[in-house]
Amino acid sequence: MNKHSSLRQIPASIWVLGFVSMLMDISSEMVHSLLPMFMVGTLGVSAFTVGIIEGLAESTALIVKVFSGALSDYLGKRKGLALLGYALGALTKPLFAIASGAGLVIAARLIDRVGKGIRGAPRDALVADLAPPQARGAAFGLRQSLDTVGAFLGPLLAVGLMLLWDNDFRAVFWVAVLPGLLAVALLFFGVKEPKRQSNEKKANPIQRENLIRLGRAYWWVVAVGAVFTLARFSEAFLVLRAQQTGVITALVPLVMVAMNLVYAAAAYPFGWLSDRVSHGKLLALGLVVLALADLVLASGSDWKTLLVGVALWGVHMGITQGLLATMVADTAPEDLRGTAYGVFNLMSGLAMLIASGLAGWLWDSHGPTATFYAGAIFCVMALVVLIFRRNDSRHKVGH
Repeated sequence: MNKHSSLRQIPASIWVLGFVSMLMDISSEMVHSLLPMFMVGTLGVSAFTVGIIEGLAESTALIVKVFSGALSDYLGKRKGLALLGYALGALTKPLFAIASGAGLVIAARLIDRVGKGIRGAPRDALVADLAPPQARGAAFGLRQSLDTVGAFLGPLLAVGLMLLWDNDFRAVFWVAVLPGLLAVALLFFGVKEPKRQSNEKKANPIQRENLIRLGRAYWWVVAVGAVFTLARFSEAFLVLRAQQTGVITALVPLVMVAMNLVYAAAAYPFGWLSDRVSHGKLLALGLVVLALADLVLASGSDWKTLLVGVALWGVHMGITQGLLATMVADTAPEDLRGTAYGVFNLMSGLAMLIASGLAGWLWDSHGPTATFYAGAIFCVMALVVLIFRRNDSRHKVGH
């Protein structure tokens, strides 16, 4: 089956979910691509504080996913929770625009990530529910690809508006409200949730028997996801690295444009490939590419070297993010998919908090080079674990 016939098998609601993700990412990335500079330059916080805020924000989102995912399993419905999460994300954008100190920015960032947490696991479980099993990797790759189109259009819009409005951060934050509201409307009117059995007895998904039912293959995927996150700290450090190359402030968000452009281009082809090849080999390839990205970013501070490192980072994201989501769907029972995504994201969230705090501390105390070398070392450690597991089990991961 070629890539085009896989695309034809993907239901319309998954396409709509992809466009919803794209619009919300345009909204979020217009803010996030400028936020590290806004916090360090305008509000005067340190790189370590940025790392802690980013780690807290992302881990908050991932922790909330546990409860929203489990709740979507309990209710047997996923769309309503996704809608609530997207609405929260849209409504926090004005808070960034009116913030006069770090406190309100932190509060807005955390509330925004709570919204992301509420919508994330139910939305991923909804994609798994809607997708035909033989095209599941392609479906996750497509949604991830559309999501990432938003992730490079957002910073691109931010750059254009910053140049047009003479670095007026707050005006750009106000414009970010519009695509967020459009995403909520599109989800409300455009996605039909599949019917599930109504005679099933409702039980708390987060209980010992159900966690045991998730099985060893699933817990292995959780462990792999956490180790990957340790090796890949917050992308805020890519923005701060770009600032050091001497690029003017208005153009710094282009680093996120470049990264997400590559990510968007890579996500669907690698998603399609994950339906056909060993998941373990693809994960190993993703780690090698991330290690190369870290080494390139550590070795040079001119903008050409930076772009190479950022492009490699985007390829790594394209290889691994849809793949890990597919592996969760493949290894979890259908009635526990929401919970499975929630627990997976909780562990990744804790790893993100540790990784971003460590990256910020290394940046402040030993410089940017140490931060990226540490990332490369984590990649090598993760690769050793993957190779050991492969030699130990001699079977396809997730198959």
